[in-house]
Amino acid sequence: MNASVITDRLKRNSIPFHSELPEKIGIYLNLLIEWNRHMDLTADTEEDEILDRHFIDSLTVLRTGLLPASGNLVDVGTGAGFPGLVLAMACPELRVTLMDAQQKRLRFLDAVLQETGTGNASTLHARAEDAARNPLFREGFDVAAARALAPLNVLSEYLLPFVRVNGLALCWKGPSLADELDAGRRAAHLLGGRLEMPVQCTVCGREWDHRILPVRKIQKTASAYPRKAGIPKAKPLGG
Repeated sequence: MNASVITDRLKRNSIPFHSELPEKIGIYLNLLIEWNRHMDLTADTEEDEILDRHFIDSLTVLRTGLLPASGNLVDVGTGAGFPGLVLAMACPELRVTLMDAQQKRLRFLDAVLQETGTGNASTLHARAEDAARNPLFREGFDVAAARALAPLNVLSEYLLPFVRVNGLALCWKGPSLADELDAGRRAAHLLGGRLEMPVQCTVCGREWDHRILPVRKIQKTASAYPRKAGIPKAKPLGG
């Protein structure tokens, strides 16, 4: 996909961008399609669908004022790099850690970082429950983000231990959010967080019910959390 098409989509969705971003997205998108032939990175195969569903959807947060221009962000369970890698490309002053438990996904992301010359992001091979107990990462980020990863109560236990007090967990959610709010609110409270108002993140021409839910970190997370790997998913908080 050429940069002019990407530029048009960014403009139509009122996403602020610097002059190099469309070309970087084009390289990233082409690599994603190429690598996806040999490994499971995305179920989408059409260029337009990939651009909107993954790139534009991730970048809608730039319209909200929720993301700091600088500081640091961890993308937990980053998969094919959304939202973290495309946000690193869009925000050169933001330091981004792309965390995933599957090394093969990180090999793909390292290739994208090299091909696009994105120097403000790095990859980390780890499970969220383990990394959040490491003093190097625990409560060390301004923002922890995740997209289409888990129900809100599980997601809170994955994200909030990484966030410093007054920072944010940003949760990209779909139509299931309404059903997840009560348990998510209780879980966030146990973890030192407070749910804020979700923000609609519409994509021009798409009838998707996508929102970003901010969870504010208001106090330190108790040392009991996160629980051992696998337990947050098997025995969710707040249920």
